[in-house]
Amino acid sequence: MSEQNMNTDEEQITVTLTMEDDEEIDCAVLTTYSANGREYIALLPLNEEGESEDGDVYLYRYEEVDGEPTLGNIEDDDEYDIAADAFDEWMDEQEFEEL
Repeated sequence: MSEQNMNTDEEQITVTLTMEDDEEIDCAVLTTYSANGREYIALLPLNEEGESEDGDVYLYRYEEVDGEPTLGNIEDDDEYDIAADAFDEWMDEQEFEEL
């Protein structure tokens, strides 16, 4: 990931990721959350109609620098496992709250 732009509308916050091959992918922001002393963001890729296609979720480090959201790649497998486990816990809480 080399660049991101965040857009807010009344229904959802979206991010446009520009990948290393210059492909742009629109994603819905599912949540930002903390794990092991760091902040992360979970993004759901959207198709041209604004819908999720395959259910993949992208996880990135998240921080605000001078008031601007900044995303960073998770390079370490152990860190990714921590971030993924925390996201799974968040998803479980969401499903429980919907019942």
